[in-house]
Amino acid sequence: MSQFIHQLFDLQGKTALITGGSSGLGEDIALALGLAGAEVAIAARREGPLLDTAARLIAQGIKATSFVANFLGQSNLIKGSIIDSSGGNAVVDIFGTKVRLAQDRNHAHDSSVLLGIRPEKIRIQPAGTSMHGNILEGGVISDASYIGVSTQYQVEMPWGQELMVFEQNDDGTPPLAKGDAVVMSWEPIFTFGLAGDQDANAGSEANPDSE
Repeated sequence: MSQFIHQLFDLQGKTALITGGSSGLGEDIALALGLAGAEVAIAARREGPLLDTAARLIAQGIKATSFVANFLGQSNLIKGSIIDSSGGNAVVDIFGTKVRLAQDRNHAHDSSVLLGIRPEKIRIQPAGTSMHGNILEGGVISDASYIGVSTQYQVEMPWGQELMVFEQNDDGTPPLAKGDAVVMSWEPIFTFGLAGDQDANAGSEANPDSE
């Protein structure tokens, strides 16, 4: 019977990508697909558990590659330094501005961190507007594009990085234009932290089989 099942689910020559593959159900799926003959590529945000899982798969004769996934979809990633902790939050310095990051959403392994915020989670208003939550000031709109239900803003920050913001067009916010000075904010719960030594533009490959 096992030979019959193996023939039904023979995945030789196939490659399977498993996200969240460093533990739990993701690891179980990677193992099952690998035992069926597939080459597996597992992706997760925590490098240590990811490498351990890849090593276990390889030990069972499975061809496995692992990738540290540093963001999902479009996210703003800003280099920062963790300088303190308070009330379950890490305090992060990003170019002189202090913001909060929940400890359970921080995946950095030391004080160096890539602070992540998805563009639709950011509020944007003309400079001088009172805001709450994590706040970034000093931005200037470098581009604005109407994309149907929302407007996409590119905001040039004082340290030379452009941040992306998606603003809903039905929330009563007056339209902003290129050259406008703005203030941005978001709730700390929407912030996530990644290892600061990662490439902000791409995932980094981590393949224990090549070491």
